[in-house]
Amino acid sequence: MGKSSLRTAGAIALLVIALVGGGIWLLRGVIAQHMLAHAFDHAMGSDPIAALPDGLHVGLCGSGSPMPDPTRAGPCTAVVAGRRLFVVDSGTGSTKNLSLMNLPPAQVRAVFLTHFHSDHIADLGELMLQRWAAGGASTQVPVYGPTGVDQVVNGFNAAYVLDSGYRIAHHGPKVVPPSGFGGAPRPFAMSRTGPNVVLIDEPDLTVTAFPVDHGPVDPAVGYLFVYRGRRVVISGDTAPSARLEAVSKGADLLVHEGLARNLVEVQYQAALRHGRANLAQIFHDIVGYHTTPEQAAAIAERAHVRMLLFTHVIPPLPVRALEGPYLGRSRGIFHGLLRVGRDGDFVSLPAGSAEIRLSDRLHTFF
Repeated sequence: MGKSSLRTAGAIALLVIALVGGGIWLLRGVIAQHMLAHAFDHAMGSDPIAALPDGLHVGLCGSGSPMPDPTRAGPCTAVVAGRRLFVVDSGTGSTKNLSLMNLPPAQVRAVFLTHFHSDHIADLGELMLQRWAAGGASTQVPVYGPTGVDQVVNGFNAAYVLDSGYRIAHHGPKVVPPSGFGGAPRPFAMSRTGPNVVLIDEPDLTVTAFPVDHGPVDPAVGYLFVYRGRRVVISGDTAPSARLEAVSKGADLLVHEGLARNLVEVQYQAALRHGRANLAQIFHDIVGYHTTPEQAAAIAERAHVRMLLFTHVIPPLPVRALEGPYLGRSRGIFHGLLRVGRDGDFVSLPAGSAEIRLSDRLHTFF
């Protein structure tokens, strides 16, 4: 083939590519709409909880703290035990994350609150509303928590009552049954020296609350989930706690808060330099009732925990390069699996095995 023929063939190929590319560009809206329809069809036609292997699964619907962090919602941990979905704490933005992680709020069986700091309850009203309206629930969602949870839940119920009236008037009581609106508080007594409290006791599942040390916040609790031999402990907010360490013995997974004092010190010094006395005092105070990653690693090591997952990450870590300074010597202290948690992290513990699987349900299409 001569040079002229090659040039002609090349020109034709470029023209075809341009025409195809131009056609795709012109049809991009139609193509996107078809993709959207496929996505909705997939979402509406599947049961994401039933699709999981039998076992205990834990997802971070929020791994952040009260400090602004564009990559992390407020504290929230989802727990799937068999076919039952539970939520521990409900921080800002976490309800949207639940939906994005394909863990439908409509399927939430119960909510467990560790304590009543604002960052742990900020999204409770939205979670209760989505569970009711999206699922057409006819009964209120149980909300377990230490003494005082009734005041919190009833407050959200009162704040959302006008909204519920609009929705019932608009959609009708068959779609949004009035009896399912809001939450039903399930308070339990708890003290730092008192016994653990079993909240759910079923043949294959137990959920136990235990006291932690978050003073002056009192009561404050953590939770132990045991399903078919797999064990998960969720710390809530706490300073190093002997009770938590005892409960964590042999756990497959410990989801523990973590505050890096070295990085909070950077915030403290910056506040001092710029005359922000109020913030400086807050940065000074918070180190006393949280746990450093190295302290949590030591707890996990002594308790023979198999995986340690950090949540309630303080301070924000805008780049992953900060995870090293955040962890400090933690990897040398704890010899199991260790991870700085991020929104969407999902740990699966299949029943009848010792396997631990880690995936990302926030940045993966389901």
